Amino acid sequence: MAFGKILSGKISPSGRDMRGGFDARLRAEVLEDFEDSGIGWVWATDEECRLNYLTPAAVEKLGVDPADILGKPLSALFETDPDNPDEKSDRPLKFQLSAHSKLSALTVRLTNSAAVGTNKKNTWLSITGVPKHDGNGNFRGYRGSASDVTTEYQRKLEDSRLAEYDSLTGLANRHRMNRRLESTLASYKVAKRSCALMMLDLDRFKQVNDTLGHQAGDELLRQVADRLRGIIGDRGEIGRLGGDEFQVILPDLDDRGSLGELADKIIQIISQPYPIEDKRATIGTSVGIAIAPYDGVEKDELVHASDLALYAAKNGGRGAFRFYSADLKDEAEVRSELERDLRAALAEGDLQLHYQPVVRTKDHMVVGCEALMRWEHPERGNVSPGLFISVAEESDLINQIGEWALRRACDDAVHWPRTVRVAVNVSAVQFANPGFPAIVTNALAASGLEPERLELELTESVFMGDSETTEATFKMLKELGVRLALDDFGTGYSSLSYLRSAPFDKIKVDKSFVDSCTQKDQNSAKIITAIIGLSEALGMETTVEGVEAFDQFDLVCSRGAKLIQGWIYAKAMPQDVLMERMASGEMKIEPEGPDRYRADRRSVFRRIGIIHDDHRYEAVMRDLSKTGARIEGLLGVPEETGLVLDLGAGQLVVCWVTRSRDVEIAVEFETPLVSDGAGGLCTRHRISPYALAAAGMPLGALPPGHYPLSLNQGENQSKPQFMQVQVTR
Repeated sequence: MAFGKILSGKISPSGRDMRGGFDARLRAEVLEDFEDSGIGWVWATDEECRLNYLTPAAVEKLGVDPADILGKPLSALFETDPDNPDEKSDRPLKFQLSAHSKLSALTVRLTNSAAVGTNKKNTWLSITGVPKHDGNGNFRGYRGSASDVTTEYQRKLEDSRLAEYDSLTGLANRHRMNRRLESTLASYKVAKRSCALMMLDLDRFKQVNDTLGHQAGDELLRQVADRLRGIIGDRGEIGRLGGDEFQVILPDLDDRGSLGELADKIIQIISQPYPIEDKRATIGTSVGIAIAPYDGVEKDELVHASDLALYAAKNGGRGAFRFYSADLKDEAEVRSELERDLRAALAEGDLQLHYQPVVRTKDHMVVGCEALMRWEHPERGNVSPGLFISVAEESDLINQIGEWALRRACDDAVHWPRTVRVAVNVSAVQFANPGFPAIVTNALAASGLEPERLELELTESVFMGDSETTEATFKMLKELGVRLALDDFGTGYSSLSYLRSAPFDKIKVDKSFVDSCTQKDQNSAKIITAIIGLSEALGMETTVEGVEAFDQFDLVCSRGAKLIQGWIYAKAMPQDVLMERMASGEMKIEPEGPDRYRADRRSVFRRIGIIHDDHRYEAVMRDLSKTGARIEGLLGVPEETGLVLDLGAGQLVVCWVTRSRDVEIAVEFETPLVSDGAGGLCTRHRISPYALAAAGMPLGALPPGHYPLSLNQGENQSKPQFMQVQVTR
């Protein structure tokens, strides 16, 4: 009868149930049998939602002491699973109890405090409960039922995990990433918070699958996922969208300096070689970055923006990052058009080779020339080799273009002095072609060029394929008598092992080390010294690339550089110009260039806005660096005047005038600019569209145009203090 009293409280003195005339003892017996059968359990609370009854079988199942749970708040004993995708209510149990809401098949488990001393933390219950009120409407507690749903719930969690996560890498899948991005952006609109989205895919991944097999490709993807986890940590969520596409959501991050540094770190670490069984695979990655709310406030807008930025990064030569900007086009379509135009250019003879001299520092004599491909597009103008070569590598064009370049270079070099060699770049795709040695043999035979005058420049990516095939190709090329050079040395991660096993005749020091070799806080000068020393110890030549100024020239010469290729001697030139210089006896080139190298200074012609007080002026920026700029178009600006530059797309830069002469001023920025990933510079932060909306601008991604600090355009404006002068090219 005790059970019946607790549950109903309505038993007559005669022991008969007042509701329907059922025997109370029978009701209690039925209830007890029901509880003992394990079909379901019963629970109840008092008016303060403290547990005052739970079926004994449930207490035993949970492995807790009744004294530890009776009289405790229900919300302190049980908790809902916040990650349960099927939970009907996203409100926590405590809130529902305080609101005296009806509980309907709510899945809960023991809290950590309730489960202390037990092994039942993963026992899941489904509870249903109805609030109980007295005749005056006062809440008297809950009456409810419960059942053990551990097996079913764990199966549901596993199914949910399979539906939300990539089975190969364990990363979130496309479905989960879309849902997370949508929910994040929706909540951030209200809170006016930012969110960055990175899109990346793997360069040369297809070659791994083709050369090492799909199992190797799967293993590589798993290792990529592990590296991404190590880089991103708890700063965001990483997803694999399919194939070799990955996505990273980074909440509360809009600093483009920090994002650029993170993207650079991703590129560097993903590009390290991967041990797969007894082989090594080398890939790369490109990264596109978009930031809400500046580049979009909806999921589709932000994804599209990051996609465009990714394509732009790939088209810029790969192994790079790019921020979205409003002038980016649909790069997938542009890339397809570029491939069609490249096919036509190859067929119609529109591709050219230019030759940049390699000069001996001892006497400034030309000892060789590197063949560099050029393409003058009728509409696009000069197309960067970094762009069209990557397009060619994704199609069957690279082998055709590579063979054409090899034949043309050999034909041209035959007419040079016999002391001058020709160097030709060979892509990893060409090198992996089993017929490549025969192509080299035929080019030499057709031109009559001596094999020792042909130098093939290779990068570390040639070692990505099957090691036995690679070794066989090296052996055949050396038997031909051609020379082999390792290009871009020092930018990879396993060069020493390559030097040990591959028969190179030359190492080329990459331009990236030369660019920073005169900076005190860099180790580039030491690296150049080490490379030159290593090369000499191995009996190899060394060419230092990219020397442009005398401070660089003097430094690399003092470190032992014997061969230099760079603008300080000559830029690349077509065959007819080179032949004219050789015919006139100009085999000796004296170095000529600026005294100091200025890496961050760029000559530009860019129309910008200048804001002073409540006036906006139009001007032209001529030079730009991270810390300042040279601007033309304003007359009468005193030195030390504070200005705000409007670089467009919400980029406002606070600066001071450091020099003023006629219509030209020089300014110094309050905060240095950062790299935009495309060789340009941008501000770390942008003016939020939310701030613009508060000033009367429409909410959304920033449109192109002007963003004055003051919208005061009325009668209270002061008179302009400077004279605006029209500037043309």
